[in-house]
Amino acid sequence: MLNEFTVLYLYLLNQFSKMDQLLVQSRLLATKADLKHLRFIHQEIHWEWRLIGIKGARGVGKTTLLLQRLRMDIPEKKGIYLLLDDLHFASHTLRETVEYFRASGITHFFLDEVHKYSGWSREIKNLYDLYADIFVVFTGSSIIELNQLDADLSRRAVLYELPGLSFREYLQLTGAADVPSVKFEDIIARHETIALELSLQFRPLAHFSQYLKDGYYPYFLENRELYPIRVKQVIRLILETDLATAEGGRVHQIRKISQLLQIIADSVPLKPNIQQLAAKVQLDRNTLIRYLHHLENARLIALLFPEGISLSALQKPEKIFLNNSNLAFVLSSRVPDIGNIRETFFYNQTNFQYAISYSPYGDFRVEDRWTVEVGGKTKGKSQIAAIQDGFLALDQIEIGSGKRIPLWLFGLMY
Repeated sequence: MLNEFTVLYLYLLNQFSKMDQLLVQSRLLATKADLKHLRFIHQEIHWEWRLIGIKGARGVGKTTLLLQRLRMDIPEKKGIYLLLDDLHFASHTLRETVEYFRASGITHFFLDEVHKYSGWSREIKNLYDLYADIFVVFTGSSIIELNQLDADLSRRAVLYELPGLSFREYLQLTGAADVPSVKFEDIIARHETIALELSLQFRPLAHFSQYLKDGYYPYFLENRELYPIRVKQVIRLILETDLATAEGGRVHQIRKISQLLQIIADSVPLKPNIQQLAAKVQLDRNTLIRYLHHLENARLIALLFPEGISLSALQKPEKIFLNNSNLAFVLSSRVPDIGNIRETFFYNQTNFQYAISYSPYGDFRVEDRWTVEVGGKTKGKSQIAAIQDGFLALDQIEIGSGKRIPLWLFGLMY
């Protein structure tokens, strides 16, 4: 049986021209946008800029971000949301579509999934140059594609990246706690006070393990039982679409890439011998390293290098992690290694805003200043004892002391 929203949607579509149906669709979608929970990036984007790009992995909430902005801040007759893989664009260009709506008074265009439209970069640049009275916000799920922006467009657009949910945002979305973000340096300097104050408001460890398993992508808000299926669908789309695009359509390698991801998920964590790893997945060394960089751009994995190594170069990483801990529970052939999960969490939550490199004395080097060793509550300080700015990030503790810092605190930085 059709629900009320669907019946209204179909009725309205039949009353308008093909072009105006897009406007009806936009307004109905904006009406459904949930305004209760806004991501941190809402406050950071300079919305007054005329050309804004938002990149991010599939599934992190870019479409919701656009629709929330459209509903909250743009008068109904001034904005439109356009999904660029809509069938409309099989017979109409983006330029003619924008020009049609501009003539009717639309000034703000929210373009979603731009990488699905051939030549999108050139057309958006031309529209930006031609019409000084329009504002364009575009998103793309293919980070690989958006990292290869047309040079002229990249000079005009301001780009932002939307990551998955932090532990702080997860607490907010689930209603467990509403806490402010905390900078890394403040965690280091005042972790005892911060943890004590927050622990009086809620029990962080009661929520932390659930976040590690299924809290990074907003899918849990819809149905936790279907969460693994949704994440697997995202992974498959990345491998079949994004990676194939980056590699010129060589989709016959997907099975090998899937095997590579499972190996990383099963690791403790993975300190790669590239030659052996290449042999295991039946790829040559250079092809494997190239795929690793593609997968990192697609936010499926994270590569850790020594400080000073250019990330654009095809260098061998010191460690390979999955991008976030949730992926391990979906991809691993067994119960994920808890040590790997902890290090993955720390790297994922910290790397978004800070420069992280490999440390021969601990697990991570942060901003070439702090050395951090990650572990469980019983981990000793011997490994970082002689390091002035060395610290332990420890799971299973609510409040730390001295150089022993609760791991969950590092999920509050954005």
